[in-house]
Amino acid sequence: MSSAEEAKVVVPRNFRLLEELERGEKGIGDGTVSYGMDDADDIYMQSWTGTILGPPNTTYEGKIFQLKLFCGKEYPESPPTVRFQTRINMACVNPESGVVEPSLFPMLTNWRREYTMEDILVKLKKEMMTSHNRKLAQPPEGNEEARADPKGPAKCCVM
Repeated sequence: MSSAEEAKVVVPRNFRLLEELERGEKGIGDGTVSYGMDDADDIYMQSWTGTILGPPNTTYEGKIFQLKLFCGKEYPESPPTVRFQTRINMACVNPESGVVEPSLFPMLTNWRREYTMEDILVKLKKEMMTSHNRKLAQPPEGNEEARADPKGPAKCCVM
């Protein structure tokens, strides 16, 4: 096989998602972002949760931000939808729904197949540190219940 042919090998969606799950479970990285499956029974591996620890020296410092990521059947060819469960004031996030607006978050607009959910979370954390976001006043804590999940209540598990 030539190197041009090897470069065209496409990892199937479920293998790709299994790789991401394994990486998320191992906690690779600096520990300030994490992610995993939302529902272990989801055979299509569509529903994921993510966590970002607010970066220091910003108005997000000391806060834990919960997100939902939904990988449709076109993932990784198309980006997942990303929604903050935790209320947040950030330029690329719809303040009512918590949805990260692709038109305001270039990584989603210019999505590439090799990007991962971890990449999205790391980039969102970096976005929190930008000059136009770092000092934005944040909603009072404890408002998370007001943002209902359109798919129903979150499933909880005991570890």
